[in-house]
Amino acid sequence: MKQFLFLCFWIWAVGDLKAQSDPITQAHGARSQGMGNTKIFLPDAWTYFNNIGALDRIRETQVSAGFDSRFGISDLNTVDLALGWKNEFGTIGLGISRFGGKLFNQQLLGVGFSNTLGIVSLGANLDWFQTQIEGFGTGNAFIFSFGGVAELGPKFFLGAKFSNLNRAKLSRNNEQRLPTAVQMGFCYLPTETVRLLAEIEKDIALNPVFKTGLEYQLRNWVYLRTGISSNPARMSFGLGIRKDHFGFDYSYGQNTALGRTHHLSLVMKLGE
Repeated sequence: MKQFLFLCFWIWAVGDLKAQSDPITQAHGARSQGMGNTKIFLPDAWTYFNNIGALDRIRETQVSAGFDSRFGISDLNTVDLALGWKNEFGTIGLGISRFGGKLFNQQLLGVGFSNTLGIVSLGANLDWFQTQIEGFGTGNAFIFSFGGVAELGPKFFLGAKFSNLNRAKLSRNNEQRLPTAVQMGFCYLPTETVRLLAEIEKDIALNPVFKTGLEYQLRNWVYLRTGISSNPARMSFGLGIRKDHFGFDYSYGQNTALGRTHHLSLVMKLGE
């Protein structure tokens, strides 16, 4: 009975209310989550998950670790790790993520590659995705995703990502398909200290989600962030600190239906 009740709650919280908590659909990294869950063009290690096409836009190798706490429920927490390994021929990405608790959990492990050709950066990743439900079994699937970013000027970027292009199923023995979504948006840099983003995300089975985000560099090492998203309405705020090769990000989100979320990320740059 406990497993059944928890499964019903998970479907309600994550499905019907589009909480976007699973490793496929959620925004990864407190920087993104502090800016309304925008994903298309925030060049850091988290772009492995958020938009693999932008990963080659990082300037040096980066590794990031994160923790997400949602609504005070430990069974909705996420821990993840992302790596962007910069090379002369492009950038190799690695992502590891785990969402859920003992009764229900999802794991993702994947590798990807991104390269820049002129004004366009393109990338693709292949992820192994596992779902475990206590008392119901385990499902495994491989997911293929593709993304890209085009630099239309020094201050304006367009981007898109296509998640789960192969429309993978939860498992070979289950007809339920994992989320398949298209994300499109732009990034505008009006000044050296301001970043503006606007995006639309459409899961083929759900209503579209609109997102906007703002990042302001208050000092050389301090960043302030905010954002909003729809369906359901959410507001988020964030703080970022960068010092030499290390960084820390925190974001706070408010969901009118479910409550508060907290997100923490650590980043380390391994370049010179």
